[in-house]
Amino acid sequence: MSLSTHVLDAALGHPAAGVAVTLTGPDGAVHHGVTDDDGRVAALAPGALPGGTYRLRFDTGAYFAATGQSGFYPEVVVAVTIDADRPHTHVPLLLSPFAYTTYRGS
Repeated sequence: MSLSTHVLDAALGHPAAGVAVTLTGPDGAVHHGVTDDDGRVAALAPGALPGGTYRLRFDTGAYFAATGQSGFYPEVVVAVTIDADRPHTHVPLLLSPFAYTTYRGS
C-alpha cells in the first residue's frame, strides 16, 4: 500500500507548494516529504506500507509565514486508518488560514 497527499490553498486559489509533511506509522516509523509545485507528495514512504493507523502532520505555520498569511492553525494533524488490501490511499488537504478540510481521495 502506498500513501500520497495533495495540499491546496483555498485562500490563494492554487496548490500549496513547500508544505513539510511528516508521516508516522503504526510502528512508530517516521517519513518526511515536502509538497512540490503542484502541492503534491506522490509517495510519503518508500516501498509498501502495512495497514494500520497513520498520522500525517502538515507544517501549516511555516507555509503560512512563507506566503505572507497569518494562520490560526500552526499545524494540521490527520489520522487515518489504512486498509492493507487497498493498493493506494490519497489524503488531500484543502487549506485556508482559518479552516481546513480533508477527505479520502482517489
